Order: sequence, then C-alpha cells, then structure tokens
Amino acid sequence: MNREELHAKYHKPKVPHQWRCTDKISALICTFFGTGMLPKMPGSYGSLAAALVAYPLAIFSSEFWPLRYESWTEEGVTLDSYGFFLFAALVVFFAAIPFVKKAMRDTETEDPGWIVIDEVCGVFMALAFISAESILSNPWLLLVAFGVFRFFDILKPLGIHKFESFPGAWGVMADDLLGGVYSGIVLFGVVRVFGL
Repeated sequence: MNREELHAKYHKPKVPHQWRCTDKISALICTFFGTGMLPKMPGSYGSLAAALVAYPLAIFSSEFWPLRYESWTEEGVTLDSYGFFLFAALVVFFAAIPFVKKAMRDTETEDPGWIVIDEVCGVFMALAFISAESILSNPWLLLVAFGVFRFFDILKPLGIHKFESFPGAWGVMADDLLGGVYSGIVLFGVVRVFGL
C-alpha cells in the first residue's frame, strides 16, 4: 500500500457520539453526568447511578428533610422522613424537560439511549414509596428498586408504553415516571412483607 492508501484506511475521521452535538450542560444533565455515555446498556447504568446517589440523598433527607412522621416500633417511637424522593423525582422531571428537548432537537433524535435522566427520575419515584430510614437501615432495597424499575422500564407493561407517545421530551420522561410509580408500589409491598 502506498502512503495515500494507508492514510485513507487508518485515518478515517471519527464519527462523534450524538451527545457531542448538543451543548455541554444539556449533555451533562441528559447523560446524568456521563453515565449515559458508557457503552452498552446506558439505561441500566443511569438507573444504577441513581440508586447509588440515592443513599447519600437518604442520609441528607433523614437529617434535614422537614416532613417527618412518628412510627411505632418495638423499640419505641421513631421519626421517619417521607416525601423527599417524591420531591426529587418531580424536580428532576420538570427540570430535565427543557434540556432533553434541546438535546433531541440538536441531535435530531427521538429518545436516544444516552438520555438517562429519565431513568434517574424513575428510580427516585420508586424510592418515594418508602422512608429514607428504611433505605439507610436496609441498603439492599436500592438494588431491589433498581431491579424492579429496570423490569418496568424495559418491558413497559400496564400502559407505560402509551406514555411514550406524549410529544417530545414529555414522552421521554413520562413513561419512566409511571414506571417508577409501579416500581414504588412493589417496593412498598416488599417493605411491608418483610416488616422493614
């Protein structure tokens, strides 16, 4: 091979990943700080990252979140914090919409796999059905939330797939929010069955 043929074969221009076609802030938010950029199964990576981030968020909410309720246990009265992850899920949902919309417009895509902020919203919604104290005393519940949410996110049963038909970014986010609700109901059942 001559020099021109070698150059043509080994110096092909790299095709940029789609997320590179939007601004850095939108890419950072939509990929949840880069987890959606990982190769293969970006939705699983995004969901797992959300579950991992949920633990320190549970610590924060158990210390500082004002919505606390008394619960009676054999050891006595404890204060459980609820509502933080519902708040977090709704904030992520509405805050992400303009960034997802812009990223899809810039990249000319519809619900690409690297947008994983919707999975983050779904995992937070699933965790909204249990108290932060349950998460802190039983961290394995985060893995249950991750697994159950991925089940609903991948298979999209019980009408979840219909929410994908919402226009643009709303469809990207809404189906995962509903998947999080179903996952949260299952998670609530697990907590009740095991008496956690």
